[in-house]
Amino acid sequence: MSPRCFLVRRPFPDPPLFVKKDGAHGLLKHLESGEQTPSGSGTPSRRRRRRREAQASKDLGMPEECELSFDSNITAFALKAKVVYPINQKFRPLMQYKAPPCAVFFFSVDINLCVYSLHLKDLLRLDSALRQEKHMMFIQILKMSLLELLPKKKSDDELYQKILSQQEKDLEEREKELQSKLSDTEQPAPGDSEYLSLAEVERKERECAEQLTDNMEAFWRWLESLQRSLGDQVKCSSTRARQLAQTLTDRMADTEHLLRESQDAQALDTLERTLAREHMARMLECLRQQVQEEVKCRLAAISGGLELLTAEGRLSRQQREELLTQQHKAFWEEAERFSREFVQRGKDLVRASLAHQEAAVGRLSLADNEERRGFLAEAQPTADPKAFLKAFHRVLERQRLTRSHLEEMEDIRITEAMVGLCQELYQSTVGMFQRLVEVLFLQTLPGVTSLSQAECDYLRQEVQENTTRHLEKSDCFRRQQWKLFQDAQEQEKKLWMEEQALSAVLQTHLQEDHQSIIHGVLGRLGGLSEESTRGVLQGHGLLLQSALRRLALRSCAIATLARMRLSGKKSLFLELREQHALEQGSSHCLDEHQWQLLKALEARVQEEAGRLEYEAQQMRLQLHQQLLAEARESGRLLQQHTERALGRVLLGHARNSATRSRALEREDFKAALLEAAVESVYVTAAGASRLVQTYYQQVEQVVQDHEEKKLRQLRAVQGLQDLLAWGSWMLSQQKRFLAQFSQHQHLRLDTGKQRARVLDLLAGQLESQLQEAERTFISELAALARVPLTESKAATSKRGLPEKPLRTKRKKPPPRERGDPGGPNDEDPDARSHLAAPPSLKRAESDRQ
Repeated sequence: MSPRCFLVRRPFPDPPLFVKKDGAHGLLKHLESGEQTPSGSGTPSRRRRRRREAQASKDLGMPEECELSFDSNITAFALKAKVVYPINQKFRPLMQYKAPPCAVFFFSVDINLCVYSLHLKDLLRLDSALRQEKHMMFIQILKMSLLELLPKKKSDDELYQKILSQQEKDLEEREKELQSKLSDTEQPAPGDSEYLSLAEVERKERECAEQLTDNMEAFWRWLESLQRSLGDQVKCSSTRARQLAQTLTDRMADTEHLLRESQDAQALDTLERTLAREHMARMLECLRQQVQEEVKCRLAAISGGLELLTAEGRLSRQQREELLTQQHKAFWEEAERFSREFVQRGKDLVRASLAHQEAAVGRLSLADNEERRGFLAEAQPTADPKAFLKAFHRVLERQRLTRSHLEEMEDIRITEAMVGLCQELYQSTVGMFQRLVEVLFLQTLPGVTSLSQAECDYLRQEVQENTTRHLEKSDCFRRQQWKLFQDAQEQEKKLWMEEQALSAVLQTHLQEDHQSIIHGVLGRLGGLSEESTRGVLQGHGLLLQSALRRLALRSCAIATLARMRLSGKKSLFLELREQHALEQGSSHCLDEHQWQLLKALEARVQEEAGRLEYEAQQMRLQLHQQLLAEARESGRLLQQHTERALGRVLLGHARNSATRSRALEREDFKAALLEAAVESVYVTAAGASRLVQTYYQQVEQVVQDHEEKKLRQLRAVQGLQDLLAWGSWMLSQQKRFLAQFSQHQHLRLDTGKQRARVLDLLAGQLESQLQEAERTFISELAALARVPLTESKAATSKRGLPEKPLRTKRKKPPPRERGDPGGPNDEDPDARSHLAAPPSLKRAESDRQ
């Protein structure tokens, strides 16, 4: 079906909604051109509909007999406002804002588009605020974990601060990079039009969502690399490094849970604020339109009065037209003055509001920073980490709510100011209308006609009564319009709630699905330790919470885009209902033909309601498919990270298994070497005794060196302790015992920790030297017995010896495992079990003698 035929059949042609995208000032400029259209035949809704249908038909090249007359003043206004009539509803344009106050909305052609555009920006601000909180919470979690799991010494405080500052710097750089990318998304491309279409808004929102998803995934990668590198930075054992990583992951998962709950609550608050903005903007629009209704009603009454004089022959038709033209010009110029002054003073109010809000936000930011510093200085994080994180989260959440409340109150304040301005200007304009009427009937008419002053004053009173009746009808219709708007807004709120519920169901389904998959994978793998399984589940839970939170906010944005797509159709449907309400209000004086037209109008309203509901369902289905596609992409990223985590766990499990296997293989090798040495003709009692004696001399020297080093180190530590104790004593004397006990305890604790680390270091050196002595003994014995070495590839590669299998007549050692990744780590005590070889060899020497 061609676009032309499609739009001919459509009841609602696309409205002219291209507006400038130069912020709030562009909206204010819209009012400057005015909507001063002389009164004509038909209701305002019907005239607006005819103008839109005529222009849409003209743009599509429809036959001339289908075109309706188009007022030259409206054409001039359309050209002045640079109005464009798009063909496809998808490309309906809207305003992009630089300023948040809702009071500027009613200057736009489509209020809903402006409100929803601000709603998207509010969601983006919420995401940014929660991301900043996540970064601050992570720094505190890292600080707590370092203090809890690692030995704290005064010399290491600088190391801790260096680690924390480096992570803060990394997070700040990532945030700056993200903001730069988001700013590039918002910037118009070179050669872009000064207008912004809905398709461009959807594209920008999609690109923004992609940037945020990429940033989330980059944070995952950064967190994984940080957890692997922390052990090297603080020089701790692999066990403590794994414990540190698990603690970070566990507490970050708790933080993501808090952020997700906070996001859900604040998303609802944002929705309430958006609906309130729409309500206030509509109210301001109604107040502003009162002046135009006043003009139309007064001109209609004046036209009726002059028509009566013309019918009585007291006023010629030419005189009537001249007087009526003068009145039209005077009234609409006064209405234009009202609009112009309203715009100018409204601009001043908006500028003052923005300056006031900016100053208030600046003061609030300083107070927030001071409150956070005070909280962190007084808190004891390591005493109860979960309670600390919840308390810190409550502080940050309260600060966000305080800022949101400040902005909301500023919106209300500026709206009330705009309402007061509108009422003030309205009273002034109505007073001018009264004077224009008095001049016409008390000064102009007596000089043009033969009417006396009393007759002219009586005619003025009749015109005033007719004006009052017209205004009463207008007020009644405006109340009906307001009731219809309130009903539509209640229905819209229900639809929002349905979208929120659907999003919650989707998140629950995805969470259960992913958790079922990971549990199934771990169950099928089997053999993993409880610690490894818990670590995988923790990491998966953290990433899943983060992905679901991003998906929830994207769901809100997509629901907003759906409203923006349907905004024009809903506005036109509301106009159709308003037209029906207006016709129904005068049903007591309708003839049979008019009754038939009213029934046809009712049927059309019902038909269009069903059609609008169908289109809304189709559009929601289309956008939900897009959301599911993005959910699948997030699931793919989550799967990749979980697969890498599983790969690392499986690799560690394989290494541990291979290490245990090599330890058993080493024992078999020793037994085979012992048997070969006993049977070898090259091994004599003197040679074996010489090797054993050399080995024990080497061991004795190693142990002696170790004892001497330990003694020297402990003396150095004791000397440091004495020096620090003396300094502590001097300091305590100066402070009158105020901090003596605390410093003494810290001194003892630090000295004990330092002594423990020295002993651990010396013990590791001793173990390495003993192992080297044993390897030398085994190598020399194998060379003496003419037996090739059969140690594992990783162990022999350390000495540069070729690996060959040991072959004896009686026993063959078990084959080495394929893909053995390396030697044992510090968690496998079996690696030291081969120190029992020399005593066995000594017994073999006695048997041989």
